Amino acid sequence: MKPYAEMTKEELKELRKQLAAQYREMQGKDLKLDMSRGKPSLDQLDLSMGMMDVLSSSDDLTCEDGTDCRNYGVVDGIKEAKELIADMMEVNPDNVIIYGNSSLNVMYDSVARSITNGVMGNTPWGKLDKVKFLCPVPGYDRHFTIMEYFGIEMVNVPMTPAGPDMDIVENLVSKDATIKGIWCVPKYSNPQGISYSDETVRRFARLKPAAPDFRIYWDNAYTVHHLYDHDQDHLIEILAECKRAGNPDLVYKFASTSKISFPGSGIAALAASPNNLEDVRRQMKTQTIGHDKVNQLRHVRFFKNIHGMVEHMRKHAEIMRPKFEAVNEILERELGGLGIASWTKPKGGYFISFDSMEGCAKAIVARCKKAGVVMTGAGATYPYGKDPHDTNIRIAPSYPPLSDLIMATELLALCTKLVSVDKLLADMEEKKAAPVKKAEKQAEA
Repeated sequence: MKPYAEMTKEELKELRKQLAAQYREMQGKDLKLDMSRGKPSLDQLDLSMGMMDVLSSSDDLTCEDGTDCRNYGVVDGIKEAKELIADMMEVNPDNVIIYGNSSLNVMYDSVARSITNGVMGNTPWGKLDKVKFLCPVPGYDRHFTIMEYFGIEMVNVPMTPAGPDMDIVENLVSKDATIKGIWCVPKYSNPQGISYSDETVRRFARLKPAAPDFRIYWDNAYTVHHLYDHDQDHLIEILAECKRAGNPDLVYKFASTSKISFPGSGIAALAASPNNLEDVRRQMKTQTIGHDKVNQLRHVRFFKNIHGMVEHMRKHAEIMRPKFEAVNEILERELGGLGIASWTKPKGGYFISFDSMEGCAKAIVARCKKAGVVMTGAGATYPYGKDPHDTNIRIAPSYPPLSDLIMATELLALCTKLVSVDKLLADMEEKKAAPVKKAEKQAEA
């Protein structure tokens, strides 16, 4: 089929009749499918069930250094867990603090601490007239929710195939001292699946912020989440690069096992410079006497080491890969060459970013919902939920069974066709009416 934009009005009207009939047929199937969040599937969760058996009431719950994991203490994590997570994060164990189950909680805490007590002796953000954060878009909605909750102004920075537009980042950061940070999902980004290029990482490490308390919030959520054994993206390690560039304190690096073991009971971590960690520990000593060390030990005994974790993630990939490939195959078959949509083809992570014609995303998501498929809300990948072009939709293939995912993606493609035809027909009517409206305005004048 030729591109929709090349069709006549009559061809589009006839096509719309066919698409509307197909849509009514899909509505008749009484679908109830949810693709709104990037949750691991039941099959993925089952991969970690052995973790429930690695500790029992007869086991010794003592660490190598004599720490009894059943008791108080060890605020920043047991040694064995630091070593495991440090290998996952590609950093030195001495640069790691182990938390509870949620890296989002660690990010929230990092912002809250900066507001109440400041960053390494600088003025608390809560005492400043204005605080801004740079937000690469499209991006992760929960990052934006933290900002909105604390009243921090968000500044959009467009993403490129190599990561955030660094010309814009460098310019803004170097000139505006009210900019205190930037959110980054540097590997298999949410939602585009983009991994930052070597040049992008090096430019981040060499930023010259106007604000001494500026920090890069490096949310490396998908560090070991590859889809393929050999065709993988690789990322320069940011802490080492910052140290090399003479900016050792510039970054907070976050990660967790949420999509590796159990999302509800994984372990999260922060990696940073010694100066940053000393600053963080001052808060932690007031906030907690220690996180769940039994759970930390459980992870260590289940995975044993980074090699065990890598093998475990290969099993995840075997479940995820067919789903990503199915989505791409359907979109290519149904929408390829029509000129009404584009989408990313990531090598890892949890999402596919889908772009419709301008002004169509909300209508597409609404039509999907009306036919029984819940997608992530259009606009969610932008601060304040406002996509300025109303084009971006986040596809989350992980949770539904493959058969449901296929049906949901076929519906997404159908709704995209239907909404796009409506948009083109409306544009034609508007163009046709423009000379008449112009003449009426001239007559009124």
